[in-house]
Amino acid sequence: MRSFEDLDQLVGAVPFGVVADLRTVDAGRGSQALHRLTLPELLEALTDHARTASLEASSAMDGVVVRDRTRAAQILAGHTADLRDRDEQELAGYGAALDRLDEERGPRPDVDVVLDLHRLLFRFTPTPGGRLRQVESVVAGPAPDGARVKRFTPVPVAATPAHLDELVARYRRALGAGRHHPVLLVGLFALDLLAIHPFAAGNGRVARMLTNALLQDAGYDVTRYVPVEPAMAGSPERYSAALLDSTHDWHLSRHDPWPWLRYLVRALADATTQLGALTSSARRAGSKQGRVRDHVLRHARPRFRISEVRAGLPDVSDQTIRLVLAQLRTEGLIEADGVGRSATWSRRA
Repeated sequence: MRSFEDLDQLVGAVPFGVVADLRTVDAGRGSQALHRLTLPELLEALTDHARTASLEASSAMDGVVVRDRTRAAQILAGHTADLRDRDEQELAGYGAALDRLDEERGPRPDVDVVLDLHRLLFRFTPTPGGRLRQVESVVAGPAPDGARVKRFTPVPVAATPAHLDELVARYRRALGAGRHHPVLLVGLFALDLLAIHPFAAGNGRVARMLTNALLQDAGYDVTRYVPVEPAMAGSPERYSAALLDSTHDWHLSRHDPWPWLRYLVRALADATTQLGALTSSARRAGSKQGRVRDHVLRHARPRFRISEVRAGLPDVSDQTIRLVLAQLRTEGLIEADGVGRSATWSRRA
């Protein structure tokens, strides 16, 4: 809530480094429609991997780890009948919460959605989820000597519902106004949600789930294909320091959001660059004829047009594309559906 009280003053002047990273993220957003058209199977494979990597890394950041990878894969595939311990229960709940987000249709964020995500997160545990914090608490973390020290104090229990309602309302108004970059607004929403700290446990996972969902709602799908949570889990000190630096004096509305926003935008820019490298590699592997063959058999839609292959391989001539299509048809791997410019091609099972 606090970050949305005076956005022009808080984020009106964007640091140069953040501007440069936002340009990278925006450029990646502009390429996503082309990737979906020309490399659908690659994106599908990346989506499957990203979901698992995001879920496992985000869980590990909260101390939830299932070390048996085969077992973890079974749980994430929906096998939840014989969960053995608390870590497996919470991993299964995280998967259920992500499924809920994928199915959700309607305005986000929404307080009911936030509560439902938390309920699902703890669905398989003895601890009931979906309830706001009932006792006063502090957020603590490790000191260099290993001791636990106070990091910050969340808003009082009695004020939590009002803060949560106002955060959702102000975020929606700010996004609708269109005065500030949507990625920055998503980052501020996550920052304020963590500062409010509405739940006794699971706040980080709920905030990270919603961050990805709100980015995708705003048209930034990069985390659907390249997750940022593994990088966050790999440098937990930097992640925690960015958040703590930005929550200092949050209660007084005198906090500095840029340590956190700089960290988040840089993570998204790195993910965007990585996605660009993956898609470029898929297009450029091998000779031109080999690239066309690979594109048609592995990355194109099951039914595609020559124009889609051309868009995915802009440096390959139509003559080469048609030559490879003819070869693949002779091999019985594809077939033509019609003739002329409107014809489509289909991969054969």
